[in-house]
Amino acid sequence: MKNILVTGGCGFIGSNFIRFLLREHPEYCIVNLDKLTYAGNPANLADLDGDERYRFVEGDICDAEVVDPLVAEADGVVNFAAESHVDRSIMSGGDFVQTNTYGTYVLLESAKTHGVERFHQISTDEVYGSIAEGAWDEEFPLEPRNPYSASKASAELMVRAYYISHGLPTVVTRASNNIGPYQYPEKRVPLYLTNAVEDRPLPVYGNGMQVRDHLYVEDHCAAIDLVLHRGETGQAYNVGGDNDATGVEVARFILEHLGKPESLIQFVEDRKGHDERYALDSDKIKALGWEPRYNFEEAMRQTLDWYLANEDWWREVKGREDYREYYRRQYGKR
Repeated sequence: MKNILVTGGCGFIGSNFIRFLLREHPEYCIVNLDKLTYAGNPANLADLDGDERYRFVEGDICDAEVVDPLVAEADGVVNFAAESHVDRSIMSGGDFVQTNTYGTYVLLESAKTHGVERFHQISTDEVYGSIAEGAWDEEFPLEPRNPYSASKASAELMVRAYYISHGLPTVVTRASNNIGPYQYPEKRVPLYLTNAVEDRPLPVYGNGMQVRDHLYVEDHCAAIDLVLHRGETGQAYNVGGDNDATGVEVARFILEHLGKPESLIQFVEDRKGHDERYALDSDKIKALGWEPRYNFEEAMRQTLDWYLANEDWWREVKGREDYREYYRRQYGKR
């Protein structure tokens, strides 16, 4: 493979992956197809302006007329494009079904038509639901519990159907919660961090004891790169960071790192259907040679230091009216 179509490449993980892929495979050429919804930010890839190996196309993965000529030129497709915030999906799930499920179908149809060498679907640990103890391996059933994860599970089933029915060479990666540079500040870590910098409350859901695994985005990019090139066709791979922490623990870590008081923690009404715990068994991808490099403290410090060094980026995002309106609806007055 040399020509890669990345969808949703102006988002958090997609932009980090494009930069990673060009660094690790300097001979590759990448086309980035992104609709530029609220979370898609061209500034995430401003450092690639003028790089002949990179081209940006603004467009929707649900639009076959836009998708088809781009897939025709590609050797591989990596699909990051998704509506991804659980809270927004609970408010209104229609966009999630449209982009995450139907958009994946449009990409698959085009990939089948043009015979791409590899179709890589980026998924999430949330498709499994919630687990009280132990960890999911890839054979666990998909039991999503909110509209976001249901739409991602549906997309995965569509990918599997195209592998079985049409022989399309597909792979899927299911990752735990990513943290790192360029994450939109509606997500927990950048929200807590930026609020703390501004001496605003850190809104912690319920009792704050919900457990999440925190995967540094650079580790995730390395896993995607490995599965894209060496993963077994038709298979799914879990990608976990082995960095469990509760919401309260994350909030306290951030406040301690910044020298801020714990009184900034504000417990708010719990999310509807809130999953209590996610945990992935990543032995399958580890057998390919992947291991996470960043433990919880290292991943958090790398993330926090980036946001502290890039205040202009997140202040511009949080200053937008669409962000301010979302925050007011979700948490009350800002």
